[in-house]
Amino acid sequence: MLTKAIKNAYLSILKEELVPAMGCTEPIAVAYAAARVRALLGDVPDEMVAEVSGNIIKNVKSVVVPNTGGLRGLEAAIAAGAIGGDASKKLEVISALPKNQKAVIKRFIHEVPIKIVCADTPHLLDIKITGKTNGTGANKGHTATVRIANNHSNIVLEELDGKVLFEQPLTLSSEDNLTDKSVLNVKDILAFVKKVSLEELKPLVGVQIACNVAIAKEGLVGDWGANIGSVLLAEGSTNIRNIMKAWAAAGSDARMSGCELPVVILSGSGNQGITASVPVVKLAESLGADEEQTMRAVALSDLIAIEQKRGIGRLSAYCGAVSAGVGVGAAAAYLLDGSYKAIAHSIVNAVAIISGTICDGAKPSCAAKIAESIDAGVLGCEMWLHHQQFLGGDGIVTKGVDETIANIGILAQEGMQVTDKKILEIMTERC
Repeated sequence: MLTKAIKNAYLSILKEELVPAMGCTEPIAVAYAAARVRALLGDVPDEMVAEVSGNIIKNVKSVVVPNTGGLRGLEAAIAAGAIGGDASKKLEVISALPKNQKAVIKRFIHEVPIKIVCADTPHLLDIKITGKTNGTGANKGHTATVRIANNHSNIVLEELDGKVLFEQPLTLSSEDNLTDKSVLNVKDILAFVKKVSLEELKPLVGVQIACNVAIAKEGLVGDWGANIGSVLLAEGSTNIRNIMKAWAAAGSDARMSGCELPVVILSGSGNQGITASVPVVKLAESLGADEEQTMRAVALSDLIAIEQKRGIGRLSAYCGAVSAGVGVGAAAAYLLDGSYKAIAHSIVNAVAIISGTICDGAKPSCAAKIAESIDAGVLGCEMWLHHQQFLGGDGIVTKGVDETIANIGILAQEGMQVTDKKILEIMTERC
């Protein structure tokens, strides 16, 4: 039974998770912190230090930072935020940078000392930016520090000249200051999706669909990354499964390569926001579904992905696109069948197929992983439609869909810790 409390919690979760961002969220979070540092100093810093967790290094290393003229990496993100970022825009912090700032950003990187430190921290998402201005005489210099931890816009500390201006408690949970997600389960998600009003969904899911379909379209029209979306369509432009994969991959193609269009993210990830929504929209179109059916299916996909990410965390060695791909499989079951049983078995089947795909940072190959994750999600649904399923005891599959989802969290958070460290070691020491 869907109570008012559960409905409101689910709406709160969607409101928190479906937020706009321009660019890959890890470098953008870095830029946000740098912009806050500049705001505290009242001037552009003369030197900067970034103490960041390994997962931030991993996810910033290879993606283009928008509005920088094709620059990649931590220094580019720091410079963009420090030069002209608007911290009031949070994860759209560098969306309004004028074109003439690109040369200034490049000069800043070459002229201003920027020290990067891999922080010894238990937090997988941890960003601490310190900036200094080198004033003289009566106009002496100042030092400002901003720290973001656990989720991408969660500022936990601000200091100016050693004085704490703002501080809040920090836990080991990636859900700091967010709605409690233990309320999520597949039965209630389905009940919510069926009963919530379209007027309540549209400001959240409607914006997600509009933004993410737009960047996917740009990914197919332009020359972005490895052009995975275009490659997929070249191999089959009429098969709906291929179309779903191609459109989602194209969105990632553009986003990872610095496209200056916003994305509505999910669980802190633009790739997950794209994956959970765009292929569902394309499937709904092929089935002749109306706007309401489409939005309800996307909301289901979002919430199933979020339930999985609750145990996995914002950042880990477990590829987040997989969670969103499983959500797509659940949405396909919703559109084609609509029953709890079909959705639950589609989720379990998809989880059994592709769980354990590694995250080796944000980069162009994310688009290919997205395509494969969608393929697994759809296959999970197709298996159920053909009366086939994986059973409890098959690998990490156990009795009950929510219990199987819980196993994913255990796998990612406990089982893949060493994997995460080894991935970072390979990326930083052997590249």
